[in-house]
Amino acid sequence: MQSYPNHWEADVVLTDGGTAHLRPITPDDADLLREFHSRLSPETIYYRFFAPYPRLSDRDVRRFTTVDYEDRVALVATISDALVAVVRYDKVAPEEAEVAFVVEDAHQGRGLASVLLEHIGAAARERGVRRFIADVLPENRRMINVFREAGYTAQQTFDEGVIRLTLDLQPTDDAREVMQAREQRAESRSIARLLFPESVAVIGASRTAHTIGQTALRNLLTGEFQGPVYPVHPEAKAVVGVRAYPSVLDIPDQVDLAVVAVRAEAVTEVVEQCAEKGVHGLVVVSSGFGEVGPEGRARQDELVRTARAAGMRVVGPNCLGIANSDPAVSLNATLSPDLPPRGPIGFFSQSGALGRAILQRVAERGMGLSTFVSAGNRADVSGNDLVQYWQEDPATEVVLQYLESLGNPRKFTRLARRLAKQKPVVAVRSGGSAQTTPTGHAAGGLALPDYAVTSLFQQAGVVRVDDITQMFDAAQVFAYQPLPDGPRVGVIGNSDSLELLVKDAAVRQGLKPHEPVNLGPQATAEDFDLALETALAAEDVHSVVVVFVPALQPIGDDVARVLRARSLGSDKPVVATYLARQGIPEELRHVGERGETLRGSVPSYPSPEDAVRALAHATRYAQWRNRKPGRHPELPDIDRARARAAITRALKGAPAENSVAWFGGERRYDEETAISSADARELLACYGIAAYPDIPVTSADEAVVAAGELGYPVVVKADAPDLRVRAGGTFVRADLRTPDDVRSAFLSLHDRFGAEAGLVVQRMAAPGVPTVIRAGDNQSFGSVVSFGLADVTAELLDDRAFRLAPLTDMDAADLIHAVRAAPLLFGLPAGATSLAEQPNVEALEELLIRVSRLVEAFPEIGYVDLDPVLVNATGAHVLGARMWLREAPEVRPDAGPRRLGGVTF
Repeated sequence: MQSYPNHWEADVVLTDGGTAHLRPITPDDADLLREFHSRLSPETIYYRFFAPYPRLSDRDVRRFTTVDYEDRVALVATISDALVAVVRYDKVAPEEAEVAFVVEDAHQGRGLASVLLEHIGAAARERGVRRFIADVLPENRRMINVFREAGYTAQQTFDEGVIRLTLDLQPTDDAREVMQAREQRAESRSIARLLFPESVAVIGASRTAHTIGQTALRNLLTGEFQGPVYPVHPEAKAVVGVRAYPSVLDIPDQVDLAVVAVRAEAVTEVVEQCAEKGVHGLVVVSSGFGEVGPEGRARQDELVRTARAAGMRVVGPNCLGIANSDPAVSLNATLSPDLPPRGPIGFFSQSGALGRAILQRVAERGMGLSTFVSAGNRADVSGNDLVQYWQEDPATEVVLQYLESLGNPRKFTRLARRLAKQKPVVAVRSGGSAQTTPTGHAAGGLALPDYAVTSLFQQAGVVRVDDITQMFDAAQVFAYQPLPDGPRVGVIGNSDSLELLVKDAAVRQGLKPHEPVNLGPQATAEDFDLALETALAAEDVHSVVVVFVPALQPIGDDVARVLRARSLGSDKPVVATYLARQGIPEELRHVGERGETLRGSVPSYPSPEDAVRALAHATRYAQWRNRKPGRHPELPDIDRARARAAITRALKGAPAENSVAWFGGERRYDEETAISSADARELLACYGIAAYPDIPVTSADEAVVAAGELGYPVVVKADAPDLRVRAGGTFVRADLRTPDDVRSAFLSLHDRFGAEAGLVVQRMAAPGVPTVIRAGDNQSFGSVVSFGLADVTAELLDDRAFRLAPLTDMDAADLIHAVRAAPLLFGLPAGATSLAEQPNVEALEELLIRVSRLVEAFPEIGYVDLDPVLVNATGAHVLGARMWLREAPEVRPDAGPRRLGGVTF
């Protein structure tokens, strides 16, 4: 029997936050199918089969469970090993299939039908199906709505009492938006179930002081959790004075959340018991899983598989825990005894070890948290899930993330960009350069320097900072001050030396400071009040930095009241270097009824440089949020089908071993193969990119013949990938107009570089500015495009810029302007006499957009190198093109129907 693709199996989140497992049906599902059918109500059966169908015959069962995974496909959804939904299609024409689904009554309304339709639609497209036909009874409104709300283009007809719906399965922007909106709601709800439990069990609660189990229990109790807490201990009658139970199954009431603190070997059994109990979520603080090696990784995968199959989400393992400061919950399910007060900041940390120190730092600075999640190994719940939750959480106004890796980078950048349009996102990404491969994530793809990581974060709207201290510095402005409308900074203080430090720091950060207003060492609170009032009223002041150092007169409290009052009534941010204090000092706080720090509180920094850097982060973020998003221009001459065929042919004919020069440093890809220049040109042409042809030659006579074929003038050049850096500008001979010129040029280059240079003859382009475009897949960010000038100095100084693909028109323009040598593209080239000879930057922008579309569309493209791209008055001309392909993964991250990641089946 034909097997099905592995990626047709997936874990999914349902609309109520629970989980289910999707997979193709098999003949082994016969008994499950019978049991499933027996639980269906007569109405559900009638809606599915248009007739009473109380029992499935053996023939029916064989027909329904035996499919060929080609013309007949069926997917089932299971929860706790019970089959709860089925969807199937049967081909009725080469590109058309009938589709039908049925969901068990007890699980209707949970989004199973919608997610099954997404997955069966993706499977159908893989098998060449372009349209679904569904016949539905008019009174079956729920099923009709599922089809209508799927996001596909739909047509409806009515005949003989049956509604026929025809769905076009071609993915559209509307369909993707619908799927992503459903994903956001489902994942948000799944996190809410973890953060708002009505009851908590601590499994592994110990009678021994200072153990993990007892610490978790005590923190729940002292944190004044608003629901019942149940210790679980195999022998004890009570733990820390609270009645204990031998297992979670012995607890008489419902348990929403279980904190698991048993040894790693016992976790699987505990999870199975939690599944039987109907627990909604797990916080596994136990260690001994993926962080300890392959055996632990296998144990971790089993943990997640078991939990998801039962509808549970998992935080951890090897984590600090989760917390929610909402007074209606007061949840401290962490190993930290002290939590910051209520506040507007949501915090996600991968590191459990740093979690406790982070929480202490937040409290010391006078800031407050809405929610906190330390995900540890991120076996299930990740930062992406929290981003989905925080997007709609009214209690969270600022999001902080401590990241060691990005997990699903495509999804991270998509979600972060959407969240950042509403709320600031500040991230610390540890682990050094993006060239380092995080443990547990696949290597390969394009290496990026660290400055590129920062620019890619900025493109997505994420404020990247270097360390935790800077993260909290920025968070203080975002959480307690308004965003600035521009870069103009007012400077007020009573120390001219510190004011000059503020001015210099502002210039270095790209801000535009006014001349400082020095009030003198004897300045009074009234002096500060008048100066601050004047600055905040000025139209050309967008933010204010106040420097206050103690003088002989004890007026500190009076100045603090002035700063707080003026800030509270202003729509411009105010930050301070106040007595070298850090955080939100009590004197500068605006306090709420419960003692929490509120908007209008003035952040204070120990040095002027720290204050200005935090303000600069807020300014750049505000500028990003207010800018136009750009658009994805229509490119009508793209031929995806032809490109797909070209890739297939190229992969079949590519050599087995290749290496690629990545900005002068050789990097070998074990699973990537270089294709011929002719194949690369053909693939580029499918996306409207015309690369100049070249003819490889091995003798002077061949070079002369090639020049005659191409037409004079021509160039002869060495084609080795990294030769330009090693040879400076001596690897090419240009403006060759006679056979003798060509012969002489070939002999000169051959004598200099030898046969390994790979000499080619190419038609000559008009003079212009040589540039380099490179694109491909990066392990941390997905598809990335880089740009720089094709100049030895630019290469050695690493003058490159990077953006995420696909590029908008604004992204392409920003990419060009981001390199330090960009002015060479916006002036007249050497020898030019009029503006008509200025480089055509618009053509370069379009070329960047086309390259970005190409690498984004085809995961088989590991790396594209267009070097050089000559930009002159007539356009952007691709004179050199190399491309490396690879076998595409079965499932591209963040592509296709929604699914949970992290576990293989």
